[in-house]
Amino acid sequence: MDPLPAFGLTLLLISFLGIRFRVPPIFNLIGGALFLGILLGMPPDQLITVITSGLGRVFALFALIILSGAIIAATLEEQGHIERIVKDVRRYSGNPFTISGLSGYLLALPVACSVTAFIILTPVIKGLGGGEYRRRMLLYCVAVGSLISFGLVYPAPAVIPLVQSLAPDLPPVWYDALAIPLSLILLAGFVIIYQRWFGCGKIIPDDKTAHCGEPPESSMPCAELDLRPYAPFIAILVAIPAGLALGLSHGALIQVIMLVGAMTALAMATPGARAGGLQRGTKHAGIIIFDICGAGALAGVILASGFSETMSGQITGIVPLLLVPFILASLIQTAQGSRVVTAVLAAGILAGTPVAAAINPAALVLMVAAGCFLFSFVTDPYFWIISRVTGEDLSGMIRYYTLPLALCGVALYLVALGIQFVTAGW
Repeated sequence: MDPLPAFGLTLLLISFLGIRFRVPPIFNLIGGALFLGILLGMPPDQLITVITSGLGRVFALFALIILSGAIIAATLEEQGHIERIVKDVRRYSGNPFTISGLSGYLLALPVACSVTAFIILTPVIKGLGGGEYRRRMLLYCVAVGSLISFGLVYPAPAVIPLVQSLAPDLPPVWYDALAIPLSLILLAGFVIIYQRWFGCGKIIPDDKTAHCGEPPESSMPCAELDLRPYAPFIAILVAIPAGLALGLSHGALIQVIMLVGAMTALAMATPGARAGGLQRGTKHAGIIIFDICGAGALAGVILASGFSETMSGQITGIVPLLLVPFILASLIQTAQGSRVVTAVLAAGILAGTPVAAAINPAALVLMVAAGCFLFSFVTDPYFWIISRVTGEDLSGMIRYYTLPLALCGVALYLVALGIQFVTAGW
């Protein structure tokens, strides 16, 4: 079968199995890899070898990073350090919407998972006060803030494969010099949206006494600075120049600094918190890692079959070249819901193709990232987690989660398009 219809049928199968039967992502994606390989006519032995090799590549890339992040998160949570970090942020801003969005943005990076950041912060953010409606809006701020940093800032797992495969000659520091200001601008915009349009703009009975811009709490005592909650993050920052001085590549550096952060978190923890954090972190990381490894299986089939070159030519014959990364990422994201999986698959498909060669590397990474935001709906696991936590119905989730993220995706694509036009002299 031709690659394009084969890939389309594979996406439909993954979507159907995920939505109708809630098949776990690891099995769903491996099943998709088998299905695609059969449609493309790959010999059975080669197909199984390619799938297992793809699993191994993704495990090697992400296992240590995600495990370290999960251990950091669980260890800090065991000791109540997350609450302390949020309180420290609150000293500099009395606006609960800003606190919520910024907390999600900051925590998603070192813990290497936006969902983990949301779950950890949920009880803390609910304690910021206000009525039930406003608490829901604050949780949406956390979710969107975590997704913005997770989807845009290196070294988030959703960004690593994009930068390494689509912009190998672009130093991650230079990429972040663009991505961090851009992501903070987006975050500020969404804080305003949730506060003004969804928050204060709608007053319901139990919110009448809630204010969107309370001043910092003057009654909060000025406690001595406690660096223990920040020790893993400080260790990560210190390890960066040390690793560069040792001549580590960017791929090796991110592995080392995350391991240093996890070791620091465990070393600074109490014995009980160390044991609990290690147990909970390892369990949570295992679920995430194996789900992502399924994407490696599907990406392996795509790479081994020569599918990328054939399909890129077919797609460019249908849509404009500058829309290919955006549309491709949005289709993959819609089909299976995981941003890391989308990044792995999109990077595998686009790397080395004429599409990648024709687009500025930074713009290309942003175009794929933009596609990951476009349609976050029922295949997105985060969608259902937020729905359960907030008690929101389907229409509310579309209004407060899906549509704002779609707006973010469109805005990101326009920025990427602008970068392409400026750098290409169009």
